[in-house]
Amino acid sequence: MSAIAPNFKLSSFIASLLDNIFWIILIVVLVGLPAIMMILFVIEMPVIDGELLTPFLALTWLADPSRILPVIKAFMATDIFKVMAFPGFGFAALLAAGTIFVERKMMAKLQLRVGPFYCGKVEGILQLMGDGLKLISKEIIIPAKADKPIFWAAPVLFVATAAAFVAFIPVAPGWVVADVELGLLGVFAVIGFFPIITILSAWSANSKFPFIGGIRALFQMVSFEIPLILSLLGVVMLTGSLNLSEIAASQSSFPWIVFLPIGAIVFFITMLAELERIPFDLPEAESEIVAGWLTELSGMMYGLVQLGTYLKLYAFAGLFTVLFLGGWNGPMVVPPFPAELLEGVVMGPVTVGPFPGLPLFSQEMLNGALWFVLKTVAVIFFIILPRGVFPRIRVDMLLNLGWTKLIGLAFVNIFIALGLLYAGVLGPGGLQ
Repeated sequence: MSAIAPNFKLSSFIASLLDNIFWIILIVVLVGLPAIMMILFVIEMPVIDGELLTPFLALTWLADPSRILPVIKAFMATDIFKVMAFPGFGFAALLAAGTIFVERKMMAKLQLRVGPFYCGKVEGILQLMGDGLKLISKEIIIPAKADKPIFWAAPVLFVATAAAFVAFIPVAPGWVVADVELGLLGVFAVIGFFPIITILSAWSANSKFPFIGGIRALFQMVSFEIPLILSLLGVVMLTGSLNLSEIAASQSSFPWIVFLPIGAIVFFITMLAELERIPFDLPEAESEIVAGWLTELSGMMYGLVQLGTYLKLYAFAGLFTVLFLGGWNGPMVVPPFPAELLEGVVMGPVTVGPFPGLPLFSQEMLNGALWFVLKTVAVIFFIILPRGVFPRIRVDMLLNLGWTKLIGLAFVNIFIALGLLYAGVLGPGGLQ
């Protein structure tokens, strides 16, 4: 058979390229520049050479990176930056995307498959982007008898709840979206919304398999939330605080996993169940109930749930790091900023809100963020590893594990923490 030559025309290619360029410029002008201007009016402008910088002048400085640095730092000092970029949604979504790619490649290696390979020259690096574009472009199909308002709202609520969970996780000293005194209680309150959203999504689909998956998810999450909470009481007693930043700072000498390994093990097991990861993936058991409570979700509705699931995975891994692995604490490996760099960046007396001077990041912040990311990535690796080596357990085994064995081990962990306190090993007069 003779190969059929593709119907390629250079004029058509150039026309499509110019069309894309036109739409990009139009979106930048109509959406991008107004958004930047709105941000410049919201943030606190820096004082340069004794004069307060105006938003209009700052907009003209966008073409000069050396002059826009004070404005960038002013933006980084706002809550908008923390929520949108670091350490909030953008940072968590980036780690979640990397987790999806690594998990697919790792499962392929464990199962002697190729895995994502063809979309992108290096190990299928662009496969994730291709899948995202596919989900965005696919049709969203709503079941005819579904409760449509709840069915539409469930994926959005799932992502919003996962993002609220991320907001409590401190990444570096002073870098957390919601640094509240009762942060750990806030985490428990947010986690309690996931079973409600799951069962509402399953019920609103008005379909057999989603409802079975939703009931399984409700049983599973409720039975494992009690040992999840009890496993953390030991850390709370040793630190005397519910603030996650204070808990991380209290581990400057040693992580709590050294003294509370049983609590760490119980928390890790309950974390797998809360994330519906193998061997606790009964709510999404594809070999039994298609895709469980996700069966009727399609297009970007399914994509939102997957995004929320991996945001939740990052948040749980970060929480484990903060509570048991010392959070951002670690040896100083980031070199100090050279004096020449500082002299070249600072332009006269620069004052930006509560953070005077440059550079944009301090040495302690970069070092803390580096150790937090390394520890969190290691925890994520051990979370996704059981998917390739463990089978799914039965529901009666799951409930028995949650209501008996794990609760018993959690109480043993509490008694160990009390013994360390009353023996004087930890606390006032002890090691810490």
